[in-house]
Amino acid sequence: MLGIHSNPTMNKQIALITGASRGIGRAIAMALARRGLHVIINFLNRVDCAEETLKLVTEQGGTGELLLFDVADYLACENAVQQCMEAHGHIDVLVNNAGIRKDELLVWTAPDDWRAVIDTDLNSFYNVTRHVVKEMLLKRKGRIVSVSSTSGRTGLPGQVSYSAAKAGLIGATKALAKEVAKRHVTVNAVCPGFIDTDMIGNMDREAILQTIPLGRLGTADEVGETVAFLCGDAAAYITGAVIDINGGIYT
Repeated sequence: MLGIHSNPTMNKQIALITGASRGIGRAIAMALARRGLHVIINFLNRVDCAEETLKLVTEQGGTGELLLFDVADYLACENAVQQCMEAHGHIDVLVNNAGIRKDELLVWTAPDDWRAVIDTDLNSFYNVTRHVVKEMLLKRKGRIVSVSSTSGRTGLPGQVSYSAAKAGLIGATKALAKEVAKRHVTVNAVCPGFIDTDMIGNMDREAILQTIPLGRLGTADEVGETVAFLCGDAAAYITGAVIDINGGIYT
């Protein structure tokens, strides 16, 4: 079922995770659900994958729901957050995870591809966070975590648009953290390296492994658990941080 629907969310924290239908987003949703949060699983295209994420959440005893909207569309994001607020009254945790890649050398990158990556990976931070953080400031509590990338730390050839967007997330995280800290809202980011998901499906895994000091790919669950920690009470004194999850490829 798409959209907001009734859930047993009384006395539960509410977490909105963008791009949560698969991969890292799915792992984040499951990690938060295991900690007792009600997870709102945003997706855009793959309803089958989103439904599978919700099934996995409920199978482990958690609660959640699906919410279809495009993070690159400002008005759609505004409407989605309003739906969440009407249904639950609050959003305690926001995870900005939605992202795409359109790898190409800059000289061959089409304008539409550049805009698509920037809109989905960076402008979405503004589109969603702006509406959620207002309520967090009023309540004087909240957790915001954005999923950046090692590409945003180092830059990678063939990923100029992706690297630019992910680097922008790091800057936005650090600046917003300072803006909202006095209201007890924390803002952090994680930077996964090579994680064993569909995102690296067309890459040369053997070549990748040669570059990773730990000698293996990361798992989506490792990212999910790190994000869940940042969303919990134990991380209340951590804000403006950027945590690398990359097996030592960048330190």
